[in-house]
Amino acid sequence: MLEVGQVTIRSPEDGELKAFLETTETAFGEALHEGDVERWTPLLRLERQLWAWDGDVAVATAGTYEFRLQIPGGDLPTAGVTMVGVHPSHRRRGILTEMMRRQLDDAYERGEPLAALWASEAPIYGRFGYGVATAAARIEADRDRIAFRAPDEPTGRTRLVSLDDARSIVPAVYERVRRATPGMIDRSEDWWRSLRLVDPEHWRNGGGPLFCVVLELDGEPEGYAMYRLRGSWEDGVPGAKLDVREALGASPAATREIWRFLFGVDLTRQVRAWLLPPDHPLFLSVTEPRRLQMRVGDGLWLRLLDVHAALAGRSYGCDGRVVVEVGDRFCTWNDGVWRLEVEGSEPAVERGGGQAELRLDIGDLASAYLGGFSFAALQRAGRVEELADGAVERADALFRTTVTPWCAEIF
Repeated sequence: MLEVGQVTIRSPEDGELKAFLETTETAFGEALHEGDVERWTPLLRLERQLWAWDGDVAVATAGTYEFRLQIPGGDLPTAGVTMVGVHPSHRRRGILTEMMRRQLDDAYERGEPLAALWASEAPIYGRFGYGVATAAARIEADRDRIAFRAPDEPTGRTRLVSLDDARSIVPAVYERVRRATPGMIDRSEDWWRSLRLVDPEHWRNGGGPLFCVVLELDGEPEGYAMYRLRGSWEDGVPGAKLDVREALGASPAATREIWRFLFGVDLTRQVRAWLLPPDHPLFLSVTEPRRLQMRVGDGLWLRLLDVHAALAGRSYGCDGRVVVEVGDRFCTWNDGVWRLEVEGSEPAVERGGGQAELRLDIGDLASAYLGGFSFAALQRAGRVEELADGAVERADALFRTTVTPWCAEIF
């Protein structure tokens, strides 16, 4: 238990999850809905959640999930930060800083080298050592202007399945994609059941039910999409918007065919999707890329809690060496000079180890960690200082990845 002035910070106890969730919803200007407590119960371990009390009134929350985050060459235990909010009556009192202090300390002590989140207000999290690590794209495409480039031969078979039936089909496809994509998180059976393959009424926001389509190639599931329609008729002409919740293919052919299905749904005027990879193959697959109206913004934010374990846990693009001076004012155990040397695909990480060749903040190292942003790009943005000639180029060669990192889900 921590004290911040007259405010106490602790984990919720048995029987307090409903009140904890109500406190979170209030911070976001929302309200708890029927079924929410049952939905979150299997996903939230109480000892990983924090809330702040001013006397007998709960005023703030912050929590984490247990994830494995895909990184180049494997995955690592990660604290998935969620439900962070302070009531407007208690802002600017240091409550959030104290919750972040305890949250990151707890994750580090649990042996989680990374923490990750989606930032509702990005400036908050830079203060605590997070850096933007992936980008996310959105499209709003008029269906009648989208055509695939020749040669264009449809293949495979699509079929609609119930959300219950999808539980035995789509997780395996997702896992194949995850294993190949840095930035993606693992999903437990409870996660699929409680969050992904469910369709509570208050999630529809005026739209229709959530549909799931499965694509089969050579008789095997290779892709899927979840979507809903927002129906509209003007002067007798259908003008529905099709909102894609998730669409994944385990191969280039499967990706193309699942999107061919989505752009072929009748009664639809516009197809909209969020949280797409910034280098989505659709951009090069259609005859008029600008008609996708693609926009790119920040995606997953990452925090390296243990520089040694994080650097030692990933794979690298080549043999080589770089010595980096990392500034970390919030998790000071990371602050200092780190030497990374890779020989025969085996990384060796040593604290100290020579004269620094690059200097950067812990959040900027997180931006480069998954391969989403190069050291050269960070240098151009004034985020990396090169202390030895050629160090930026060597670092980029080491951290290079062949797959653009991306996270498919806000948590």
